[in-house]
Amino acid sequence: MSIEALTYWLTSHYLQIKFIHISFATLWLWSTSVAYLNYLVPVFRVWQANPNDVDLIQKRNWVMERFDEGVILEHIAFPVLLISGLTLLLISGWGPQSYWLAMKLTIVVLVFLPIEVFDYWLSHFGGNKAKIRRSIPDGDSLMSTRYERAIHYHWWFLIVTTPIISIAGVTVLYLAIAKPM
Repeated sequence: MSIEALTYWLTSHYLQIKFIHISFATLWLWSTSVAYLNYLVPVFRVWQANPNDVDLIQKRNWVMERFDEGVILEHIAFPVLLISGLTLLLISGWGPQSYWLAMKLTIVVLVFLPIEVFDYWLSHFGGNKAKIRRSIPDGDSLMSTRYERAIHYHWWFLIVTTPIISIAGVTVLYLAIAKPM
């Protein structure tokens, strides 16, 4: 199949691709906000009020490890969002002369991509708390320090990026739907 034939076929499915794009954008944007606001924040606030309480530390660690598992949905949505967005860019006829699109792509490239790359690392790779915990030999305080650092690092990442993602995400949704410029 040639590129022209593929583009023609995709163009005939524009609305379905746009539906997928908007659906996965909202899924990506809101999938972890409920867990963050209703589980992580309250547990971390209680723990921060009494940081030496062993039970609170265990609860904090359990919630953070579950959060790492829960973001899988968000991390599946993001690549689908990128692929559907690139497909729409290919078939829509919108170009850099469309200021709304230029603003949207700037936010995606400069804000969302770096944050998501780091988020993938924190949740699934080197910063994954469950993997770090499983690698700690019993009684090894050096490795438990690594676990504590991973918890704190991820917590600060969430504190800093959540407002940025929230504001930029709603802005991108507005730009994509309203096309104001």
